[in-house]
Amino acid sequence: MDSQTVTRQQTVQDPPTAGKLKSNALGVVGILFFVLSAQAPLTGIAGALPISVGLGNGAGAPAGYAVAGAVIFLFSVGFVAMGRHVVDAGAFYTYIGRGLGRTTGTGSAGVALFAYCTIQAAMYGLYGSIVSGLVARYTGLDAPWWVWAVGTMVIVQVLGAAGIEMGAKVLAVFVLAEFSILLVFALVTLVKGGGPEGLGFAESFSPKAALQGAPGVALMFAVASMFGFEATAIYGEEAREPKKTVPRATYLSVAVVTGFFAFTSWMLVSAYGASHATAAAGKALAGGDGVVFVLSPVADLFGGWAGDVLPVLLATSLFAGILAFHNSANRYLFSLGREGVLPRRLCTLNRRHSPSAAGTVQTGLALLLVVPFALLGKDPVLSLFSWFSGVAVLAMMLLYFLTSVSVIVFFRRERLDTRPWNTLIAPALGALGIGGAIWVILANFTTLIGGSAETATWLVLSVPAVLVLSAVAARAVRARPGATA
Repeated sequence: MDSQTVTRQQTVQDPPTAGKLKSNALGVVGILFFVLSAQAPLTGIAGALPISVGLGNGAGAPAGYAVAGAVIFLFSVGFVAMGRHVVDAGAFYTYIGRGLGRTTGTGSAGVALFAYCTIQAAMYGLYGSIVSGLVARYTGLDAPWWVWAVGTMVIVQVLGAAGIEMGAKVLAVFVLAEFSILLVFALVTLVKGGGPEGLGFAESFSPKAALQGAPGVALMFAVASMFGFEATAIYGEEAREPKKTVPRATYLSVAVVTGFFAFTSWMLVSAYGASHATAAAGKALAGGDGVVFVLSPVADLFGGWAGDVLPVLLATSLFAGILAFHNSANRYLFSLGREGVLPRRLCTLNRRHSPSAAGTVQTGLALLLVVPFALLGKDPVLSLFSWFSGVAVLAMMLLYFLTSVSVIVFFRRERLDTRPWNTLIAPALGALGIGGAIWVILANFTTLIGGSAETATWLVLSVPAVLVLSAVAARAVRARPGATA
């Protein structure tokens, strides 16, 4: 290892002149809540499952979550191995840069920001629509969706600036509420022996069930539901004993998310009966409110109060996800500012050691992404939510793939960890699985975004365009006289 490489590693791990995020602020549970918030459990189930069942592989949709979880677990093995040697708020781009070069790494930072900001903007669309309906229902105030979206941006900005512990506490309340009601429903259904046709394990998890219909659609939405688990590494600088906390939080989050989505979706299918679930999901989608497919059996089990509480929990689920992605994105901006790729003002910390300047910029980006849809009168769900959800998933899968390849290259060169499973076999299998998932996403992208083929093409092309433009811009910055990044 030459002196230049050593210097670069020291810069990545412990910048001598840059600000530092607040250390020892998060434990395993705190990080886990940020991850689960990004998943937005109720949103993931209520939004994705009706499509997976109705348009995908029917009763076999729960198997899609199991397969997606297995692929993400393989990816996580190499991800965690890299995290033991690189602790940085930039996570993905730092990891990719260490293996595939700084230009590719910085280009991937642009993709990561693009992914986090677009998924957050997508959630603002669905959130605004739901809150607008709730407020109109209970107060009679009929304000447009974007009023609530923009107002929530202010709240998210304040919470983000208040510090990571405050954000974790707020998210914990929302996540526990939505997790609890869905988990209790699933457990009660399991204890009762399932729905009218029993538990139907084989009908949901057998190879035949998993491959029926259009399994690619179910897998695509299952992968989308895993979005955000990688945030464990982003909070490495703020974690207690990051070399222990981050790996534990990563594996625990993958296990919890996979188990929760697979189990809950199985019980929902069981509640209808495997032979009736597809028709019920199709009817809900045709009626323009796919969420009913999930909310109805829960309300039937618990009574009328659940029908009133669940829409509120869906709104808080989205709020939790929005706050989690705000924190992830502003830490990418902070890290890029600290390295000098973006203006160094972005690594400014407030008195609570939170990246205040980066948080303000992230909120500004959210505003820029959301406002055009409001001005053009676009539907917040069919356009904003659908388009940006699809492109964000594709962008994140590209990052997963590049990270897996980078892990293999890094450990073949540096030899800091010689365990074959952790540094070669699992990352290679993960890369193959992720590559297959990307192919499935591309093949079904028009269905995923619910738009035209032309719109799908432009959105797909935006991801490699962001990668290339970010890499070129970073290279130009480094080439300037006096540049130190």
